[in-house]
Amino acid sequence: MLRARRGRPGAAFLQLAVAARAMAGVSELESALQMEPAAFQALYSAEKPKRDDENLIFFCQMGKRGLQATQLAQGLGYTGARNYAGAYREWFQKEG
Repeated sequence: MLRARRGRPGAAFLQLAVAARAMAGVSELESALQMEPAAFQALYSAEKPKRDDENLIFFCQMGKRGLQATQLAQGLGYTGARNYAGAYREWFQKEG
C-alpha cells in the first residue's frame, strides 16, 4: 500500500511499500488497519494510514490482491482507498 503525499509521492511509496511487504498479504490487512497507531508503527515501521487520508493506494504484482485490499479498506471506512489497477508492473514500466 502507498499513501501519496503532495510533493513527495516517491518517499511515501518507499515508506509504505516496506510496510506492505512485511504483511503476510490481504488476510493480514484487516487486522493491521484496525490496530492502534502505535502498534501499527511498531510492527510495520510506518505510520498507520488515517481513515480520511485522501489517497491510500493499494497495489500488487498483477492487480487482484490490490483490488481486494482496496475493497477491504473501504469497508473499514478508509474513504480515500484506491486501487492502482495497472499494478506494480505498469508502475515499474512507467516510473521504475
